[in-house]
Amino acid sequence: MERLFDTHIVRGHRACEPVWTLTTLDEGGLDGPEKVIVPGVWESHPALRRYRGRGVYRQRVTLGGNIRLWLGGAGFQTRVYLDDVLIAEHYGAYTGFEALATGVAQGEHVLSVEVDNRFGESSALHVPNDYYAYGGINRPVMLETLSDVYIVQCHYTPRRGKDGWTVDVEAVLRNICAEAREGELSATVAGHTACREVRLKAGETVSFALSVCCGDARSWSPDEPVLHIASALLTLNGAPADDLIDRVGLREIRLEGRQILLNGAPLRVKGFNRHEEWGGFGLSVPVEAMMQDLQLMRDMGANCVRTSHYPNDPRFLDLCDELGMLVWEESHARGFDEAGMRHPLFMEQLCLSTREMVAQHYNHPCVFLWGCLNECADDTEYGAACYREIFGLLREMDASRPVTAALLERPGGTVYGDMDVVGINIYPRWYHDTPVAQALAVKLREIDENGGAGKPVIVSEIGAGAVYGFHDPLGMAKWSEERQCAILKEQISAVLAHPDIAGVFIWQFADVRVDESWADKRPNTRNNKGVVDAFRRPKMAYQTVKELYGAK
Repeated sequence: MERLFDTHIVRGHRACEPVWTLTTLDEGGLDGPEKVIVPGVWESHPALRRYRGRGVYRQRVTLGGNIRLWLGGAGFQTRVYLDDVLIAEHYGAYTGFEALATGVAQGEHVLSVEVDNRFGESSALHVPNDYYAYGGINRPVMLETLSDVYIVQCHYTPRRGKDGWTVDVEAVLRNICAEAREGELSATVAGHTACREVRLKAGETVSFALSVCCGDARSWSPDEPVLHIASALLTLNGAPADDLIDRVGLREIRLEGRQILLNGAPLRVKGFNRHEEWGGFGLSVPVEAMMQDLQLMRDMGANCVRTSHYPNDPRFLDLCDELGMLVWEESHARGFDEAGMRHPLFMEQLCLSTREMVAQHYNHPCVFLWGCLNECADDTEYGAACYREIFGLLREMDASRPVTAALLERPGGTVYGDMDVVGINIYPRWYHDTPVAQALAVKLREIDENGGAGKPVIVSEIGAGAVYGFHDPLGMAKWSEERQCAILKEQISAVLAHPDIAGVFIWQFADVRVDESWADKRPNTRNNKGVVDAFRRPKMAYQTVKELYGAK
């Protein structure tokens, strides 16, 4: 299932069978076709632990009519074929995409998905990095049967007024037949409904607006994460033709000076950075493991998670909605200098990731910040222009949420004044031995003097490394669990005591695999700054963070 609830009653939809046949096409792959599970990364197969190349997934399916195949994610260049006819191409491992085929004859067909995780000139964002670029179909695959007109997406924006909540609805409809169609569109939120007539020309995609007055419907907050069913229904010739069901939370995010306000109340962020990776499952994390991650973070007193450094599985966001865990979600881009940002495909692929992230995850009430461009070249004129373009795109697509970016600790940042919330990544006592309070003072002064005065500031990364099981209580060597605890205690205590900082995200929740080019600085070829290891075994820092975050 692509979501944790049923998204359609009218539209025919089902998950593809989980067993596919995988054939690899490049050196170092399989000897022949083998059965694998989808979703999954091919690195889970013992023969493909370090495979970088192309793979073709095949499955026989029975279908007919207007067919929409939805792939939740595939890493990281993908072509989709139906009976050897190309029906879709996509770049990026962390957002979903559709493949359409109209007028398909009813019967058995062959579905083929070619995935390529090779680095090269065609990929600007997926590069050797401080996390691993996995291959394969990493998120669920859905098969849907469409009417001549279908609902592409529906965005719900809550507004709080003196008479309670109103929800503004923007529905995108697409006519895939050769004739004009007209009908009625209705939107229902928390039991309240609004309707309007719609008309689409042949082949046309149109956005339609409605407003639903929800009155005193209950609000969503971390303490009371109340979710309401939001459903859109399209009727043609008086009969139901298509529908799209989602869940929304009625809540408002505003900024006031240094504070972030949720439903008018100041928000104090105590969070974790989390890569979407779990032990042998790699990027394709089972929903049970997602829930365990959230339970562990909540047990330590966290109220927020940052999706470093790419959009996350919508099922993870569904769980955050359910549990009241706030989310800083960011589009895919990490650690690029100006040369990397000048790649001829960089902005095109970054804009695609950003657009798909906002379009697909807009309705999640847990998402309170949109982020982008982690630790890139904001200190150069060209790099700063890239930041400003993405900030503008985020605001264009969603004016209801603030925008931010996590910037490097080094001086010279030029985009503090362009973001709504300033994010800073600092590592005193780990990468340098500056006292934490002094490092914070220096950075805050720079922010205030360069356009960020009066804005909320979040320490988006801070932390220290430890190899699970390595102890040195006498020498307190770096990479020991004891040293990690000592550094985290000084770091987090200083941040939480500072009146001008709105919150902190510890780097990071769990250890993750990195590309081998990082092995000279990452023991075990992992980023070991997690407070739990890759299999969620707690390090000593788990209890330290629990005490610092004030968990009950």
